[in-house]
Amino acid sequence: MFVLSIVKDTIAILPTNFGVPPEQALIAEINKKYANRVLHDVGLCICVFDLVEAGEGKVRYGDGCLWYKVRFRMVVFRSFASEVILAKVKSSDEDGIRLSVGFFDDIYVPLAYLPQPSAFDPNERAHFWLPDSEATTPHELLESPIADRMYIDQSEVVRVRVEADEFYDDEPGPPKAAEGVAVKREVRRAPYSIICSIAEQGLGPVPWWKSAQPDGDAMDTE
Repeated sequence: MFVLSIVKDTIAILPTNFGVPPEQALIAEINKKYANRVLHDVGLCICVFDLVEAGEGKVRYGDGCLWYKVRFRMVVFRSFASEVILAKVKSSDEDGIRLSVGFFDDIYVPLAYLPQPSAFDPNERAHFWLPDSEATTPHELLESPIADRMYIDQSEVVRVRVEADEFYDDEPGPPKAAEGVAVKREVRRAPYSIICSIAEQGLGPVPWWKSAQPDGDAMDTE
């Protein structure tokens, strides 16, 4: 889930920070620039782990800053295929379930990766699983007794398996025009998202499988 990635950059230290030890000032500036930022094909940057190399600070004409060429190791959040993680249900809709791990909310379980047979209950705004049912259509499933449904409720802790992660470069650009009419920009997509599955035994809401787990394998759901 967390990896170390080596990054190269040129970092400026403002004159107001000349009295701060260079390493401390550089780490602060790097964190300010990279923390909570997605690097394409790398992941979500969390914080600096350490400085690998830092050159001598040089002053450029016109700004008065000290510029350092640095190599540093960054703590990065990036999942890998088949990794099993715990997350909380953030929301549900007709397209699937959105999950959160607290600091990252772009985790999705699409319909294809829900346990079958399952359906979305618009009244509860939640998906439910109907094990051992012969129903196949959403209409048939929604006619089932509520007591037989196993809901995936909001804020519930679920165990999921990572199927894939996706990066999307959504850098702003000039608006497109067609025949003299400006075309509206597409809805912005998350720069990094994770696709997960709960369509196997042991996956899904933790309480579903709690009776099959050792006592020590519990998670604080608060």
